[in-house]
Amino acid sequence: MPQEKNHKGIIIEESLDNKDILQNVDILSTEISDDGEWHMHTVFISPEMFKDLSRSIKTGTWYMHFWKDREVVAIFRNKTFVFNFDDKKSWEPILEYGRSLGIPEAQLDFPIE
Repeated sequence: MPQEKNHKGIIIEESLDNKDILQNVDILSTEISDDGEWHMHTVFISPEMFKDLSRSIKTGTWYMHFWKDREVVAIFRNKTFVFNFDDKKSWEPILEYGRSLGIPEAQLDFPIE
């Protein structure tokens, strides 16, 4: 039985090697950047999709993150981190990994609602 799609997040379509995975998420809305370069989908997913998404992200500085309450799940190509939004000490491994990939500090903020 499929799990409930209860983790909210944003997927940038251009970050995916295989865009077909978007057929398995609930897309709430889509924003297109002013230059038309990025398609940002606000989605709900189930936790069982984390591995498939991790395998679908292009190699490089791409990542996506999802949240449920104060728990945040950051997904990179073949690597996933789970941390508490309010516990900045729990952010250390994800920040270290993001920096090692060359992701700018300003992009390692993981906003939630």
